[in-house]
Amino acid sequence: MNRIRLCLLVTFCLVSASARAAEADALRRCRLDVELGPSWQTRNDVRIPGVGGTMLALDEFDKGPFFFQRVSGWYRFNERHALRALYAPFSVTVRGTPAGDVLFDGVTFPGGEPFDATYQFNSYRLAYLYTPSRDGRWDLTFGFSAKVRDARVALAGASRTHAYDNVGFVPLLLARVEVELSPRLQGLLDVEALAAPQGRAEDATLQLRYRISDGMDVGVGYRMVEGGADNDKVLTFAWLHYLVASASVYF
Repeated sequence: MNRIRLCLLVTFCLVSASARAAEADALRRCRLDVELGPSWQTRNDVRIPGVGGTMLALDEFDKGPFFFQRVSGWYRFNERHALRALYAPFSVTVRGTPAGDVLFDGVTFPGGEPFDATYQFNSYRLAYLYTPSRDGRWDLTFGFSAKVRDARVALAGASRTHAYDNVGFVPLLLARVEVELSPRLQGLLDVEALAAPQGRAEDATLQLRYRISDGMDVGVGYRMVEGGADNDKVLTFAWLHYLVASASVYF
């Protein structure tokens, strides 16, 4: 009878531990990441149309800093498979006075007349991530992103205003490396990029992250976004730099 009771007790403890582990795993399946901080532009060239338009270097009007924010949500199916959805808005407005006339998408802005130039590049992405293995210290993840860009360049002067909108789909490849430096300290490198004859796009971040609790991480680091397109309709290339403060919440 004592052996039966002991077996029942051990079985109950194992089942309870398994249930608690499953519950903890379920609680950590979802994750919310938030980033914010200052950003700068060291290149922001615009020529619309790509052939025949006037080249504008918006970074020469104002390099920044500009405030940015982005948010992403994760759902992890298991240790190897996950989805990540990202919303990354970006918009800056700079003021400049061109020396000569500016031909912008068929509209001429007279030289010597100041105008406000707005550059918007909002990014919406859905990524699939695959982690082949986890060895306790290094996590190496691969995947791909389906990106929708919502781009807009607008000039607003005293005598006229005009905007050029461009919405399109961009596929990206993804690689992510996480290394445990200590029980609470982690290094992170996350890269999404792809190049093609039509243009290129790179979004990479290097961060140092600290685990405050089982349910929250914070981090600091650097992010770089670069890319653009060059064709008959449009030439746009930007190189943006971000100082990142981040927080991640697991639930």
